[in-house]
Amino acid sequence: MSKVVIFGNAEIASLAHFYFKNDSDYQIVAFTVDDEFVREDTLEGLPVIPFSEINSKFSVEEYSMHVALSYQKLNKLREEKYETVKQKGYNLVSYVSSKSAYWNDIQVGDNCLILENQTIQPSVIIKNNVMLWSGNHIGHGTVIGSHTYLASHVVISGHCKIGERCFFGVNATLKDFLEIGDDCFITMDASVSQNLKNGSVVFGAKSEIFEEDHKVSKIVKKKYFGL
Repeated sequence: MSKVVIFGNAEIASLAHFYFKNDSDYQIVAFTVDDEFVREDTLEGLPVIPFSEINSKFSVEEYSMHVALSYQKLNKLREEKYETVKQKGYNLVSYVSSKSAYWNDIQVGDNCLILENQTIQPSVIIKNNVMLWSGNHIGHGTVIGSHTYLASHVVISGHCKIGERCFFGVNATLKDFLEIGDDCFITMDASVSQNLKNGSVVFGAKSEIFEEDHKVSKIVKKKYFGL
């Protein structure tokens, strides 16, 4: 069983520990963070090691690592720590949930975290340090660039090309054959039907809310519920 140290000591790190522990052949042996962020000596019953001491306690020959950070600074923080860990010589392992549906020809890079209930169609390429939260659809022939983050229930249709460090909010949707540049921010419920340049931001449709005593609210309740 391969032994792994998780970089992180917050929610994502604890979640990664749960998935690796319960649904992989890896054994998590410790956590590590930059020295100034060590708040407690243990997490999930395992030691938290200052990052400056990591090589002396866990050799690159015997241990691998996984960087478990969120999408802070549009994924740039996770990218930075990913590169730092690689420079120290560690192999970075990925987790792909056994409770997802995918074909044998998909390609997954290192340090990916892919949670349950994905539908990943044939010929999909997921590059390094990508996070896919639960319940997404990744269409055939799509390429997802490194350091990108997908929240839950995102639909990416076939043959899309996604750049690096992109963020997709819950229920975002892409039509097929799109090219999405680097550092794009696509919010919850956004529907994308054209190519995006680097650094683009796409907002979803804003819901209209009518208070209880509003005329529209009264009409809807009367029509559909007899109130």
